[in-house]
Amino acid sequence: MKTVIAEKPSVAREIAVLLGALEKKEGYLTGNGYFVTWAFGHLVELAMPEDYGISLFEKKSLPILPDPFLLTPRREKKGSTYSADAGALKQLKIIGQLIAKSKKIIAATDAGREGELIFRYIYQYLNCSIPFERLWISSLTQKAIKQGFENLKPGIDFDCIYQAAQARSRADWLIGINASQALSIAAGGGNYSLGRVQTPTLALICKRYLENKEFSVQKYWQLQLLHTKEFIDFKSLSKNKWVDKKSAEHALKCIERNGNTAIVTSIEIKKRTEKPPLLFDLTGLQKEANKKLNFSAAETLSIAQGLYEKKFITYPRTASKYIPEDMWEEISGILRAMQKTGKWNQALIGVKWGHLNKSIVNDLRITDHHGLLITEKMPFALSSKENALYNMIALRIIEAVSQECIKEITTVSLQTLHYEFDLKGSKIIETGWRLVKGSFSDDETEAMQVLPELKEGTEFKIKNTISLEKTTLPPTLYIEAGLLSAMETATKQAEDQQECKALQNTGIGTPSTRAAVIETLFARNYIERQKKYLVPTQKGLQVYELVKDKKISDVSMTAEWEAALLKIENSKADAGDFQKEMENYAVSITDELLQTSLERINLPDLLCPKCNKEQLIITSKIVKCPNEICSWFQFRNVCGVQLSISDIESLVSTGKTPLIKAMQSKAGKKFEAYITLNNKAESSFEFEKFKLKNK
Repeated sequence: MKTVIAEKPSVAREIAVLLGALEKKEGYLTGNGYFVTWAFGHLVELAMPEDYGISLFEKKSLPILPDPFLLTPRREKKGSTYSADAGALKQLKIIGQLIAKSKKIIAATDAGREGELIFRYIYQYLNCSIPFERLWISSLTQKAIKQGFENLKPGIDFDCIYQAAQARSRADWLIGINASQALSIAAGGGNYSLGRVQTPTLALICKRYLENKEFSVQKYWQLQLLHTKEFIDFKSLSKNKWVDKKSAEHALKCIERNGNTAIVTSIEIKKRTEKPPLLFDLTGLQKEANKKLNFSAAETLSIAQGLYEKKFITYPRTASKYIPEDMWEEISGILRAMQKTGKWNQALIGVKWGHLNKSIVNDLRITDHHGLLITEKMPFALSSKENALYNMIALRIIEAVSQECIKEITTVSLQTLHYEFDLKGSKIIETGWRLVKGSFSDDETEAMQVLPELKEGTEFKIKNTISLEKTTLPPTLYIEAGLLSAMETATKQAEDQQECKALQNTGIGTPSTRAAVIETLFARNYIERQKKYLVPTQKGLQVYELVKDKKISDVSMTAEWEAALLKIENSKADAGDFQKEMENYAVSITDELLQTSLERINLPDLLCPKCNKEQLIITSKIVKCPNEICSWFQFRNVCGVQLSISDIESLVSTGKTPLIKAMQSKAGKKFEAYITLNNKAESSFEFEKFKLKNK
């Protein structure tokens, strides 16, 4: 018998159909000489400190450097404690029993770093020594699965990918466990978390937020001229920017009195060739879906994974935008399948079938998987969100194989009196790939306009003159699309240009993990959404202030670690050396954090109102006295309203907060009240006394 281990039950069922293993059993399918079973994602994970007999959140226990690292079945949280996941234990037992009856194992988990880790941790935990083969596919169509089984690879061929995955797993454990525990101890309690990728990501958000908040907005004025020539209306904008409104108005009046004509002083016409976009990789899809559909990165990945498991698209967790040469013939098949539906006729109208653009073909730029494609299996019964994302992927394929868009860009300089003005115009020569969606500019604010025929020396009247009040713009707060771009191109943040060049095309995290990192920051209450923007919470800013000058928040350093993992994957670096570097850094960051007192950063020194002896500890959830005998505390969230630091300061110092509005009772009614402390430092509400007005 042969045992096939897939990553999920849905994938196992697709494989079982091809292999003829159609008899359903508990935890697996069987038939035709095969057992086809599955994991549920990570069934096995690295053991936690308590598994090594180490007490949590004890200063003397840090740093924790396991040797060797132990594996344990996946755990689930019950209340405040973790215990073994009963479902994971049961499935591991089933897999172990099947392996014991088999002479051959086939790893069929997702073909990538994490999929390799899922299988190898199960293999290692079960103490299996049977040689295994690897199924490596990018699509779940029967054709792709059949080809994959006809070309099974020896498991040893993927050892380097496993070593990189294991190194990443251990690095995240070493830094995450030690830094998080050290920070929590330094904070005097509370749930704090630091990580190899999440902390520099938090730093990106906090830095941008502070730059935006501290930006000094400056007003300035520009003049706009309105023109008409040959029945065409167009506009020009002054080169000069006035910081004084009166000066701008003076210039406007001068032009109106004496310069009711403008003359062309220079004209430049250039052709611009815009190459079609490449295929989506996962990060590109997440960015586009966030901008156009307002999907979060995690939501996009979840929907794409569902489409993959329904066999409508290829493997979504890809870092490549290209396909190999031997896949090129499949593109025509995909386009023909789209054509047959009739749904894509308008988008396909400009496709030159005999001269498809092959810019997406590049064998040297393929990573674990090729760029994202739809399959020849056309979808049915999709939800609105699935349909929107599927359409986005499908249209990108048509764009990618279409011809270049060629534009004629005209740049004109005008003069009236001694004032100079600029204008730009655009004319489409060949629509090419831009015909697919009918969008002819990436920037909706780009000031491109249709112009009449103009030549140097042409003179024409000014129809109207307008003074425009403008302001300098602060750095824009991140939306998820912008944050994903920043994570993807993290090394551009580096000040050292040589370092930046050395780490070119290396970001922080991987396409398949970036969404989870962002969700972790939400779960830790480090960031929140304000409309579509990502902003740090007070807790997030507090942590950022502590770590902003430390290596753990440095995007360049984290990108360097990612580059090292990639080298391990490509047999160009040693996993043991990388682990040693992570251990050394875990020791360093733990020592730094333990010497810091988090609760004092940017927070007032407040004496406990009950014992009048201890300085209060202020966290995002609670204000408390560190003296266990006193044990005074005050929750920060009261009836749905988060008390600010100034509210807490007023309560402790004066015994009364300002009026707290928009609180909500258990019955759902809104109310407002003061929070007060009595002589025993017990809190209660005090409601405003309304005075009757004299009639």
